Amino acid sequence: MKNSVAASKSLPRRALLAAGLGTACRRAVSGPPNIVFIMADDLGYADLGCYGQRGIATPNIDRLAGRGVRFLQAYANAPVCSATRTALMTGRYQYRLPVGLEEPLTGARDTGLPPEHPTLPSLLKKAGYQTALIGKWHLGQLPKYGPLQSGYDYFWGFRGSAVDYFTHAKAGPDLWEGDKPIQQAGYLTDLLGDRAVETVNRLAKSGNPFLLSLHFNAPHWPWEAPGDEAESERLRATNDQESMLHFDGGSLPTYRRMVERMDLQVGRVVEALNANGLAENTIVIFTSDNGGERFSDTGPFTGIKQELLEGGVRVPAIVSWPARLPQGRTADQVAITMDWLPTLLAAAGASPDPAYPPDGINLLPSLSGNTPPAPRKLYWRYKANAQRAARDGDFKFLKIRENTFLFHLGDDPMERANLKDRRKDVYDRLTADWQAWNAAMLPQIDESFTDAHIGSQFADHIGDLPSDGKADNPAR
Repeated sequence: MKNSVAASKSLPRRALLAAGLGTACRRAVSGPPNIVFIMADDLGYADLGCYGQRGIATPNIDRLAGRGVRFLQAYANAPVCSATRTALMTGRYQYRLPVGLEEPLTGARDTGLPPEHPTLPSLLKKAGYQTALIGKWHLGQLPKYGPLQSGYDYFWGFRGSAVDYFTHAKAGPDLWEGDKPIQQAGYLTDLLGDRAVETVNRLAKSGNPFLLSLHFNAPHWPWEAPGDEAESERLRATNDQESMLHFDGGSLPTYRRMVERMDLQVGRVVEALNANGLAENTIVIFTSDNGGERFSDTGPFTGIKQELLEGGVRVPAIVSWPARLPQGRTADQVAITMDWLPTLLAAAGASPDPAYPPDGINLLPSLSGNTPPAPRKLYWRYKANAQRAARDGDFKFLKIRENTFLFHLGDDPMERANLKDRRKDVYDRLTADWQAWNAAMLPQIDESFTDAHIGSQFADHIGDLPSDGKADNPAR
């Protein structure tokens, strides 16, 4: 088997033990793993075949699950994208940085991921990795912020929240190679797949380990599948950047074709790893940045993107590493986006920056099957509708405006039976824990943007937000 690393000796035993692998090594492989981190945008928990979906064909992602471990209790750090991406890059609660207060980042305030902050790519670079981001950035604009400023050697993609799949524009053109704007015709999901395959082929030749972040825009709006140029033209004719949300557009068949095209590109990337002899010692992760939106299937859960109900933050998550991890298994370990930084650093034999200790944990011990799931306490907040949440074991505290709840997710994944009076002891403990955690985070500020689904957009929602998207935050 061809190996992606030219080094003649494998990781020392102490590195394997630190990673939580130890005797779980399934095959003898040489050197640290390559890493391919694939993130979908607004994909629902149950939008994949391996999570029970029958109306959308996702054979390539399903095969990843068959060759790895599928999480049943994985969460996003936030119910919107840029906040979650902050946690992914830093391994810490996004509320520790001003950019993490944006829900999502709009460009209205001059903020972004600070270039001096250690990130997953910058820490892996220190360990000898090559790094590349293909796809969505959404963590700040040039000249202060960007992928090349935060640890990536190479970038090809877009910097904002969303772009048209055919024009690659929103308020203006937004397609880049490095720090230079470019133009290229084609359906964006296909272009990202093309560039990811080219990048795998290029990095494989170097003999050094690599991190490839492949962050799709699919299946985020605008609702355009391959061949839907007419819809792109219709949206362009409105001359209104917000029309890309087009609440008068989209359908389940369109959404299905968008997800299936993304699955096709995932398969092409995996095949490129196989063709270069890299598949055995490459970690491939597939997940979503937050819960699904209007056409998504959120499975047994209620709530969608921009909500702290389970459907807004519970996400699919799959990790495959044939050389080290079991195959065809599910994991009950509660996990969250910020866990990926300590997990991948451990796999690479690298360490976090001691000045910025991760809030996430190394998932490898539980993934290897050597240890039982680690108990977790997780916390969220979201400014719109004054949402707060905490999970401890199977209990979940939830607040939406002035209404508060306690649910037992093991018995009640739909979050219907409010136990806050029956289990007042648990409710009081979780609310106190949330307050103590929140006191250690940056405070919410009036200037930050927030967004929520409202009654004029979705018939199954009630209420509205001020036009500035800033207030509507009672009982802060």
